[in-house]
Amino acid sequence: MVLLVKTSEVVKYTTLSGLLDTDKFLQYIAIAQDIHIENYLGSALLEKLQNDIQNNTLSGNYLTLVNKYITPMLIHWAMVEYLPFAPYQIANKGVFKHSTENGDTIDSFGLNKLIDKEKDSAQLYTQRFIDYINANSGLFPEYNTYVNGRVQKDTDQDYFGWVL
Repeated sequence: MVLLVKTSEVVKYTTLSGLLDTDKFLQYIAIAQDIHIENYLGSALLEKLQNDIQNNTLSGNYLTLVNKYITPMLIHWAMVEYLPFAPYQIANKGVFKHSTENGDTIDSFGLNKLIDKEKDSAQLYTQRFIDYINANSGLFPEYNTYVNGRVQKDTDQDYFGWVL
């Protein structure tokens, strides 16, 4: 799978420690790309971008789309997916919660606040992407391409929360 962001970009633009082993969160970038990003791009545009990245031919409007709109969106959706699992490690002898010698581990309330903040950022960048792509869809013919049996683009965000 070709990822649309580098792990170094996630570290650079989030609170992740630069010392964190990238194997600890790489899969969450892939999950976020599969769940969130493909949902908004559709399969045809995502595959076009992946092919261009893999072949080192990403340029022009597509490069702008990735750098300015998709990268920030994917970074924060990856954090939304990663944070619930960050305190835990699964090893041969079971599931363990990390502890630290010179700090306190975060409680579930604090962790949920971090997740909510990342989700707010992800949704903001997603809305910017949606606004841009809808205004400029002619620049990206793959965005309007129907691929039978594949994920079709979602043209707006679905916010789920309390309904009173």
